[in-house]
Amino acid sequence: MDKMYAYLKENEQQILADLERIVKAESPTHDKVMLERCSQELQVLFKERLGLEAEVIIQEKAGNHLRFTMGKGVDQILITSHYDTVWDVGRLSYRVEGNKAYGPGIFDMKGGIVQSLWAIKACCDLGIPLSKKIVFLCTSDEEVGSQSSRGLIEAEALKSEAVLVPEPAHHGAVKTARKGTARFTMSIKGKAAHSGNHHEEGISAVEEMARQIQFLHSLTDYAKGTTVNVGIAHGGNRANVVAEQADIVIDVRVTSLEEAERITSLISGAKPHLNGISLHVEGGMNRPPMERTERTAKLFNLALECASELGITLTEVSVGGGSDGNFTAALGIPTLDGLGPIGDGPHAEYEHVLIDQLAGRAALFSKLLKKLQDV
Repeated sequence: MDKMYAYLKENEQQILADLERIVKAESPTHDKVMLERCSQELQVLFKERLGLEAEVIIQEKAGNHLRFTMGKGVDQILITSHYDTVWDVGRLSYRVEGNKAYGPGIFDMKGGIVQSLWAIKACCDLGIPLSKKIVFLCTSDEEVGSQSSRGLIEAEALKSEAVLVPEPAHHGAVKTARKGTARFTMSIKGKAAHSGNHHEEGISAVEEMARQIQFLHSLTDYAKGTTVNVGIAHGGNRANVVAEQADIVIDVRVTSLEEAERITSLISGAKPHLNGISLHVEGGMNRPPMERTERTAKLFNLALECASELGITLTEVSVGGGSDGNFTAALGIPTLDGLGPIGDGPHAEYEHVLIDQLAGRAALFSKLLKKLQDV
């Protein structure tokens, strides 16, 4: 049996206990008090397991970000993660049923944090030298767009040879590409009028909204991997009044920067269909696409070698959702995402990880860290 895997399998129950501890420290994105409690728990855990002190990057509104640094080499590897979750306090509880451990954020992505911590610990305890500096970020606002952490992540990525992202893995596939995401709001102003007595004097913002939605949805191109979705639409306030105001929120997913620029130009430059209507569009790309590059492919091939040593079948996938790996990949830094635990149900009440896969995924991460020391 592979010694890395054997060590982690032997410690599987302790890994699970550490995961339970962090999951029970609930951390909804918008609850700064609870985020601080989880941050403190993470600091204690990293100190206990790795002897590392956190550098706390204080935030006024968001939760604080944590940076753990190991080693003093010139060359650097970045591990980026987030500890915020989408769940309100008390909505879900931690529980174990058979081979599945459930709880708020256990799959997305507290499991990845704990697993990666233990991957580093395995290297240390087994005497495997880590000559390159490892920077481990735990940020607090990924679930709402990483507005306060993006600069930190990008700054560390620019100093790094590679970025590893232990976001969750569905069916064990790692992510070598992710769609970029954009969000727009469109405000439509018409002219109100009584719908019975003076209908002809009105200019309907709702009619304009309907036409704009048709235009926007026509931009979807499955062959290119582009989707445009109006997920929120509001208009008017009374049935007997020609609507003066309407507003929509638009979600966009694209696979390339070129396509992002094209779609952004079309949406930002949208023109009214009705005379007398005024449009105001705000927004843009919030996560650039994570494109599969030659350098990312080489990083994936290293992971394949690690998987082969463990007797694991490893595949790659491109997905529509974004992560902080989008930021690092867009800078040209080799980025491998989806290195976290195997399970299912991100943002769903059945969110869980598979307990018997924790050791194997941690061993894969450990071996990849080891190989990156030699390239």
